[in-house]
Amino acid sequence: MEELPKQSDQNSSQLLTPEMPYDLIDGAAGEGLDLSAEFEKQRKIIADKSLYLEDRLEAFEDIIDSEVGDTSMVRARNIEREVGARQIFLKFEGGNPTGTQKDRIAFAQAMDALRRGFDTMTLATCGNYGVACSLAASIANIKCKIFVPENYHTKRIKEMTDLGSEIIRVPGDYERAVEVSSEVAFTEELYDANPGGTNITLQLKAYGEIAYEIYDELSDAPSIVAVPVSNGTTIAGIYKGFLSLYRRGKTSKMPKIVAGSSFKKNPIIQAFLLNKETCEDLIPDKIKESKINEPLINWHSIDGDLALDAIRKTNGWAADATDKTMLNFSKLIREKEGMFVLPASTAGLIALLSKKETISNDRFVVVLTGRK
Repeated sequence: MEELPKQSDQNSSQLLTPEMPYDLIDGAAGEGLDLSAEFEKQRKIIADKSLYLEDRLEAFEDIIDSEVGDTSMVRARNIEREVGARQIFLKFEGGNPTGTQKDRIAFAQAMDALRRGFDTMTLATCGNYGVACSLAASIANIKCKIFVPENYHTKRIKEMTDLGSEIIRVPGDYERAVEVSSEVAFTEELYDANPGGTNITLQLKAYGEIAYEIYDELSDAPSIVAVPVSNGTTIAGIYKGFLSLYRRGKTSKMPKIVAGSSFKKNPIIQAFLLNKETCEDLIPDKIKESKINEPLINWHSIDGDLALDAIRKTNGWAADATDKTMLNFSKLIREKEGMFVLPASTAGLIALLSKKETISNDRFVVVLTGRK
């Protein structure tokens, strides 16, 4: 789908463009985490190394339980009328402290680092993940060393530095920044919070919580779960969560997993569309980031094969989304449902609707991230 439904065409002259004052390059913004009052006691406990580790971990877990996850899910009746589908539910990850689902794995890994006695965690980022890890590390009272591609000009750097993180610029792209960060983690014995490493089980479990929360709301699995995809970790975790629920007899079915990403700029989507057995790296020089697609694009999806497996095993599908379409759908969601979402996060919804004529009117869940 390249445009909004026809009933919205009359407003096409007012559609947002990258030049208008709605610049959302990695621009998620969550509710924040006010530690000045309710959580100051827990933070002091966490920072006090004279206390038992169990007490410090319990204090950190109190903050996670209160602030991370359990994000809202609402039925998008206005969107349903606009696109001609029924029972679309929006799972809004923008309710997390820094505005994206990445808070889930950031806090889980910071707690793991605290438990295992690390004093520093390291990772590569293009923006959102760095802020999530910076916040989690600051609460865990550990240092955070963040590697950022030198040609990326994320607006969230100030948030990272304000939270005490050290920023290291790396020549090359995101994939190279991951390599450098992991190398430093190994040589300096730091906690490696990058995707694709030894913490993959922990990361998948954290994202699996999204599946559990959807189940809690619907009392069963939906027919389809649609997710924007980059490295593939989120979608693989959601699949693992539903698989656990299904195997335990909690759900009557496995939902179809649907993935969306930037047009011809993601190995997972291309592997599915070209019917390749596994994900294959794209040509880096042909992967051009924009203000819209930057959260999605990869020439190498680190957990891509896990995501591709999730899509195929559930008889799901994958589809591309252009920058223009993602902008249009973010505007539609803002106008019709009052949610300010990252345009890139609408890629899952676009992929879902790419096969609108072939899906029955069952319950569909779309995962979104955003501003507020």
